[in-house]
Amino acid sequence: METFASIVSSISGFLYSYILIALLIAAGLYFTVRTGFVQFRLLGESIRVITEKRSDKDSISSFQALMVSTASRVGTGNVVGVTGAIIAGGPGAVFWMWLIAIIGSASAFVESTLAQIYKKKGADGSYGGPAYYIKHAIGSPALGGLFAIALILTYMGGFNALASFNMTDFIKVYVPGESASLYIGGIIAVLAGIVILGGGKRISKVTEFMVPIMAGIYILAALIVVIMNIGNLPVVFAKIFSEAFSTQSVFGGLLGAAMMNGIKRGLYSNEAGIGSAPNAAAAADVSHPVKQGLVQMLSVFIDTILICSATAFMILCTDLDAANYIDAAGNTMNAAYIQDSLIANFGPAGSVFITVALALFAFTTLVGNYFYAEMNISYLYKDATKNKGFMLVYRLLAVFIIFIGAQFSAGLAWDLADVLMGFMALINVPVCLILGKTAYKALADYMNQKKEGKNPAFRASDIGVTGTDYWND
Repeated sequence: METFASIVSSISGFLYSYILIALLIAAGLYFTVRTGFVQFRLLGESIRVITEKRSDKDSISSFQALMVSTASRVGTGNVVGVTGAIIAGGPGAVFWMWLIAIIGSASAFVESTLAQIYKKKGADGSYGGPAYYIKHAIGSPALGGLFAIALILTYMGGFNALASFNMTDFIKVYVPGESASLYIGGIIAVLAGIVILGGGKRISKVTEFMVPIMAGIYILAALIVVIMNIGNLPVVFAKIFSEAFSTQSVFGGLLGAAMMNGIKRGLYSNEAGIGSAPNAAAAADVSHPVKQGLVQMLSVFIDTILICSATAFMILCTDLDAANYIDAAGNTMNAAYIQDSLIANFGPAGSVFITVALALFAFTTLVGNYFYAEMNISYLYKDATKNKGFMLVYRLLAVFIIFIGAQFSAGLAWDLADVLMGFMALINVPVCLILGKTAYKALADYMNQKKEGKNPAFRASDIGVTGTDYWND
């Protein structure tokens, strides 16, 4: 296992030191310019769109799709991911999280708009995502299949194992004995299994209820911490911007420490460009693909600008020394750092609060991640959802992976998730660059209809797209 962990760590270091940083920043900037800075220009419109009602009561609404994608985005990465980035890269890592979110939201708009345009009709509504627009728009079912495999491995495997590990890491301080991880992992797996075995509709209903509540309470707690330490706030902002380009970190590393850790953890948290959220976007019932592109763009802001920033300010305003949270093996002690920050402000109740918050974040991440994986198993096996025996085994496997993830080491859990996520981005981002023209045309069509005072309704032929399951009326 140590050899495997070492190989995965080396691959992760290479991907995030060179290839992915250049690809994600360049693509995000390109999409930002080509869409006319859509993430700023239409931010207000994205908020308005989520209040629209769906025409089919049995379908997934735009808001539900937002909650499913936000459930996956708003998870353990927003708490322990941000904490680890600050320990490893210093306060400057927060700057790079913000940057990747701001420019990445344009990437999120493009990929989710494409998912809506090329979505497919199913027995229980629409479905789609990168695997489907790769197949139908690029004309490469093999590459679509490769992406589907990468997504399943990432979300049902790497991400869910990581979420389970992080949840267990927080809870086990309250459970005595060396077998704590086994007990906790078993309970988490059973609870997640109850939702997963219910399928996509149950997942959307659970996340629609839980995500807004947990996010609101978490942000409120962060505001209280900031107010209690308001005198430190100017110093915190100064450190975030000055140390973004500093050559120092708690590891004594180079400029890349803040950049690499900020982008790595920012990407894990908001997922912009890696091709996950389009799977939820494709399931939404909207009158125009751009509407869901705007909604998924908003999800990136919710994730990073609100939730990740909440964690960063809770930690940095408390001003504990990050150097004290690195163990003898060189691993960052993420759970201890955020727990101690809350204890410093709220006493023992702070530790309980962050544990409960992390548990809720991790749980919605587990079920949201599975939603994506199930959509892509249908790409590889068209009649998967009709084969009840197959789906039962598949869902039980997902539950088993959640149990196994609770037994992982910190380094392996994070590195495996990072590498798998990186492979998804290496496929999806170049595809979006190729197909981006279609999304830009859809955006222009949307804006023209808005100027005419209409509630935009899409026809694929109006932008020269043919052969879609929807948008042909």
